[in-house]
Amino acid sequence: MTKILFVCHGNICRSPMAEFIFKDMVKKAGKENGYFIASAATSTDEIYNGKGNPVYPPAREQLLLHGIDPAGKTAVRLTKEDYDKYDLIIGMDSMNMRNIERMLGEDKDNKIKKLLDYCGGGDVDDPWYTGKFKEAYECIYKGCEKLFHELNA
Repeated sequence: MTKILFVCHGNICRSPMAEFIFKDMVKKAGKENGYFIASAATSTDEIYNGKGNPVYPPAREQLLLHGIDPAGKTAVRLTKEDYDKYDLIIGMDSMNMRNIERMLGEDKDNKIKKLLDYCGGGDVDDPWYTGKFKEAYECIYKGCEKLFHELNA
């Protein structure tokens, strides 16, 4: 079983979008038993008194437009233990990558990757700041599609 953790700053926009897009791809391919997929944050910005916020409404709307329901997902924080728990830890942008590496330490098993490195490089811009949720969805979808094909080649 391949275990994948998608990571962004707050775990309410990009990483949950990636989590649920990838889960949908896996389900449509009939490969659900081959994957464990989750998402997490590098910060505690969206976690209060141990309780995480749900997927941000505009991100949720983009998922729902594509028939994907992120119901029940709440923000959680990346932990040092996640390095050993997951086969791939995938960040959304360069800042996420720096924070992931700072939090997890040395990537001795080469499992920390950036999503868009699977399709030519670059960052998934944070729609929390840009307001471009449709564009973020499309960008994340493209990265997830390439990742899925690479893992299933």
